[in-house]
Amino acid sequence: QVQLVESGGGLVQPGGSLRLSCAASESILSINVMGWYRRAPGKERNMVARITSGGSTNYTNYADSVKGRFTISRDNAKNTVYLQMNSLNPNDAGVYYCYAYRLGSAYWGQGTQVTVSS
Repeated sequence: QVQLVESGGGLVQPGGSLRLSCAASESILSINVMGWYRRAPGKERNMVARITSGGSTNYTNYADSVKGRFTISRDNAKNTVYLQMNSLNPNDAGVYYCYAYRLGSAYWGQGTQVTVSS
C-alpha cells in the first residue's frame, strides 16, 4: 500500500505562491497517475491537477480554474510529486490532497491546508 505525505501548505496573501509536495513511501516509477485534489470549505473534493507517466513523457491535466497558474511535476528519483501554485486567490483555498492511482487502486494523503487571505 502506498503512503502519501503532503507538505507545503500554509497561509499566503492573494497573489502569492506556494509549492506543495507529496512524498510517497515507495518508488513512484510504477505509479502511472498522481495528482492533487482540493476540498474547498463546504464543497466536494475536486481534481486540481494530474500527471500521467507515459514512459519518457509526462502528460498533465489541470482544472480550468488553475490553468496557467499551477504546475504539477514529479521527481521519480525523490518519489515526490509537486504542485507549484502561483497567483493564488481566495478561491484556491482549501485542503489539498495528493493521490496516486496504481493497478486499479487509489491512495490518498492526509491533506494539507492552504489559506489565501490578506
